Amino acid sequence: MSNYQQNIADAADSIARYDSNWAAIDAEHVTRMRLQNRFKTGLDIARYTASIIRQDMLDYDKDPAHYTQSLGVWHGFVAQQKMISIKKHFEGSTKQRYLYLSGWMIAALRSEFGPLPDQSIHEKTAVPELIEEIYTFLKQADARELRHLFTDLDQARADGNQVQERAVLDQIDNYQTHVVPIIADIDAGFGNEEATYLLAKKMIEAGAGCLQLENQVSDVKQCGHQDGKVTVPHEDFLAKINAVRYAFLEMGVDDGVIVARTDSLGAGLTQKIPVSMEPGDLADQYNAFIDGEEISDLTNVGTGDVVIRQGEKLIKTTRLPNGLVRFKPDTGADRVVLDCVTALQNGADLLWIETEKPHVGQIAELVDRVREAVPNAKLVYNNSPSFNWTINFRQQVFDEWTEAGKDTTAYVRDDLMDAKYDDTELAKAADDKVQTFQRDAAKRAGVFHHLITLPTYHTAALSTDLLARDYFGEEGMLAYVRDVQRREIREGLACAKHQDMAGSNIGDDHKEYFSGSQALKASGKDNTMNQFG
Repeated sequence: MSNYQQNIADAADSIARYDSNWAAIDAEHVTRMRLQNRFKTGLDIARYTASIIRQDMLDYDKDPAHYTQSLGVWHGFVAQQKMISIKKHFEGSTKQRYLYLSGWMIAALRSEFGPLPDQSIHEKTAVPELIEEIYTFLKQADARELRHLFTDLDQARADGNQVQERAVLDQIDNYQTHVVPIIADIDAGFGNEEATYLLAKKMIEAGAGCLQLENQVSDVKQCGHQDGKVTVPHEDFLAKINAVRYAFLEMGVDDGVIVARTDSLGAGLTQKIPVSMEPGDLADQYNAFIDGEEISDLTNVGTGDVVIRQGEKLIKTTRLPNGLVRFKPDTGADRVVLDCVTALQNGADLLWIETEKPHVGQIAELVDRVREAVPNAKLVYNNSPSFNWTINFRQQVFDEWTEAGKDTTAYVRDDLMDAKYDDTELAKAADDKVQTFQRDAAKRAGVFHHLITLPTYHTAALSTDLLARDYFGEEGMLAYVRDVQRREIREGLACAKHQDMAGSNIGDDHKEYFSGSQALKASGKDNTMNQFG
């Protein structure tokens, strides 16, 4: 007996306990509704998705070709369409493909204050609300697709086609859900460690099995690709990692995954000088990076100056007028390595190193150093739209060719973004490097997960611009028909039938379950959705 048939039998047993009182309830309809709502709570989703990430991490450790990927989304519908497309194009499989929830996009697109910069000034409640919204849309995608399978099953039975009936039952029993892991951005925790814990619980309750936390100061947090970043001492960051772990364990998500992000490579400031209890402890190691002037005479210490000991020296720290303390120049890489090792040895599962450019060699150099202390260290890497990928990789190729003695006189390094270079040998070589970047970084630089933070922000802007240009121009309605609707139909996009996508047919099924032949359904012959075949 298949799982589907067993579920029907179980539902029938439940109904039978109440004799004729429940005679109107159909066991197969109950089974269908149960399968269409597999995940009853966000915690069910968090446990399920956390276990997926854990298994993917093990698979990656065996073979780095098994790296994972995600695209950032800012709305449930965008997430839904992404996962429907993945199942459509990759034989129904969602394996190794996640979603990313970007704090940048929440700030820019979801705040009640309107568009905001990525500085943790949007409502913290918007984060768990978006997680819940995304999973609501993904569950609805399951319900819709299963409904189509149920319709196919009914048709096979009506036709007396037992072979087709068994084939559809097999598809139902082995159904691949659209629900996949979300790596959810909790920024710098939106406050102290208690605030981080409380928000983490809300995010986990909404379905997050993986949370990403960064080591910036919460109340002056900046986008990782902007200036003015201020980091916290390790003791403060580890307290927040502990807070997230406690939240996972309290909520019963024992496999919850924590991504520890370091912004130290581009951060030159600290807000706080930690207290060192003994030479060589974490605070002492952190303070060793603080910039300052060696003093031997206390008369050189003025009002408001802060003096610390670095080894055998007394240092008057370099402080800005706002009280922030500067790190020594060119110490970012060393601070990143210490951050990563410390985080992995104290509760984090994965690393995120925010860099200023996409360069496999740079990432690998940092990861190699981390792996001296933690051999299985793995990264989540931001394939950010904040990088100009074209100019970066063309310049990388230019520099490699120059070092190898290859003639580059046909190119101007600072002008390589120009379209006149698009068909050149250098541009082709650069595009080849972009195409293999994720694969190369997974193999050489320990990148377990590649994500793009803001792709759907940019695709929405581009597609809207093109449609507006032509629709309001000479082409009028043809711009929509030719470039949108006709392509949707011919590419087999599910949302071409937008009534079905919005749940109209699912609602019709429920009406029929509840009201029988009296049900007033929307899917009759006059529904224009029938024009789409």
